[in-house]
Amino acid sequence: MSNSSSIITEFLLLAFADTRELQLLHFGLFLGIYLAALLGNGLIITAIACNHHLHTPMYFFLLNLSLLDLGCISTTLPKAMANSLWDTRAISYAGCAAQLFFFIFFIVGEYCLLTVMAYDRYVAICKPLHYGTLLGSRACAHMAAAAWGSGFLTALLHTANTFSLPLCHGNAVDQFFCEIPQILKLSCSDSYLRKAGLLVFGFSLS
Repeated sequence: MSNSSSIITEFLLLAFADTRELQLLHFGLFLGIYLAALLGNGLIITAIACNHHLHTPMYFFLLNLSLLDLGCISTTLPKAMANSLWDTRAISYAGCAAQLFFFIFFIVGEYCLLTVMAYDRYVAICKPLHYGTLLGSRACAHMAAAAWGSGFLTALLHTANTFSLPLCHGNAVDQFFCEIPQILKLSCSDSYLRKAGLLVFGFSLS
């Protein structure tokens, strides 16, 4: 069977509404949510960066979490808002791949960083006398870098392998952003076992 993904130049995302009034309502709602997320996370980042009293491991990880959260919401909402505003469903093939990559990158990075933050609280509560030794500035930087790196490697693995699959069932994505399960629904049926193995392997690395 030929790889029909080579002739797909764009995907069609799920529309939130068919009427123009509801599309504009969704745009306004998403714009409010996006601006609130930008404001909240921006205030956290600014406060931590500007106040040297907050330069502790807990707030360092919180700053990284805010950056990841900003990246995650900026991956999906702007395109959804643009589609609602301009009454379109299209996203380019490269845009869909980029959206999938960054979404996985930020989501996996957040999960890893939350695990690191849980370890930070465990050491602070259960081993307070060793806190400074176990969570020095270098150790914190290494753990944060590991969280970001895990997200990058996982996203690279899944994005490359998802878009290497032949697509045989059109280009309509049943979601308002590109994600692995919806892309898999468009792939040929004999590719599911391969992708299932890659998913297990990839998430075991993260």
